[in-house]
Amino acid sequence: MKKTLALVASLLIPASFAAADYYVKSKTHTDAYSMMGQSQPAKDGVQEQWIGPDRFAYISPEMSVLIDLKKSEVVFINHKSRTYTPASLPLDISKILPPQMAQMAGMMKMTASVKPLETTKKIGSWTCRGYEAAITMMMPITMTVWTSTNVLFDVSLVMDKYMNSVLQGTMMLDEATVAELKKIKGYWIASETVIDMMGAKVRSTSEVVEISEKTPSADVFKIPQGYAKSDTLAMTR
Repeated sequence: MKKTLALVASLLIPASFAAADYYVKSKTHTDAYSMMGQSQPAKDGVQEQWIGPDRFAYISPEMSVLIDLKKSEVVFINHKSRTYTPASLPLDISKILPPQMAQMAGMMKMTASVKPLETTKKIGSWTCRGYEAAITMMMPITMTVWTSTNVLFDVSLVMDKYMNSVLQGTMMLDEATVAELKKIKGYWIASETVIDMMGAKVRSTSEVVEISEKTPSADVFKIPQGYAKSDTLAMTR
């Protein structure tokens, strides 16, 4: 369950496809928590996104996701297991999950309810609008999201291309849930997520600290050398 939620959490951070390459850097934090007799320490990290007109890379220490619209392909890369799993777009995550996880994912129907907040907030150089989202996916998830439309790229392309190609297929969303999530307008600058998981409340945050136009290095959109191909997705721990 935690492995599936880790993938979902990473993919809840939206991406965009614009007319040039853009770089987005975010800092992340997860509070310490205890669950089923095991304690997990607090964790800080950095996530990066590289955005091009027909390609996208999400990079974290545990997992990377590469999207190539020209090939209609998404590749999930697990850095701990040193494996990668390609899949066709539009994505059907059940085709690359291990059988037991695919069965579980089929039971994890997600519903969402989004409410705009009346306040704005300055985060970094961005003036942001707030939203509250209540999500159910076998367990309750609450999110507070702060977004901005004043970014370097066309935000209208963000949710359409990303949700249609990856997010909807990963989370097996129906049209009603997609429509509800699309009420969140703008690029996600910061978010706070609380997952009520088996009696433990797991709180995590994400905040964008840089958006700039850059030329990515040649290896950003490549599978790392020495990684083995796997037909099933190896989940992060």
